Amino acid sequence: MASKVIRVTQFKIPSKENQSKIIELYKTLSKSANKNGKPYILSLEAGPAFEDARSQGYTFVSKSEFASLEDMKYYDNECEAHQAFKAQAKKESIFEGVMTTYFEVAVSTAL
Repeated sequence: MASKVIRVTQFKIPSKENQSKIIELYKTLSKSANKNGKPYILSLEAGPAFEDARSQGYTFVSKSEFASLEDMKYYDNECEAHQAFKAQAKKESIFEGVMTTYFEVAVSTAL
């Protein structure tokens, strides 16, 4: 059985006002993202990054977990809620830069 897929997206959003806007967009996305009429994102967490020189200007981070690469690709290309999220963020010029990476979990631990 394949491991879940983790997607991490970092944004350059220097404005606190725009950080608040993207938080609201993520709240909407988390309630409306469906595949075949059912929620499919295993978890979604997002928030402002702590200020740190290693952040290289990225000020906001989101982490999404999917059951499969297929679900993550659906999110990227077909999910109506995510398409609306991206369109609204672009319309309002919320971020100045974005970087997304994703991976299949190879090591996991939890308390």
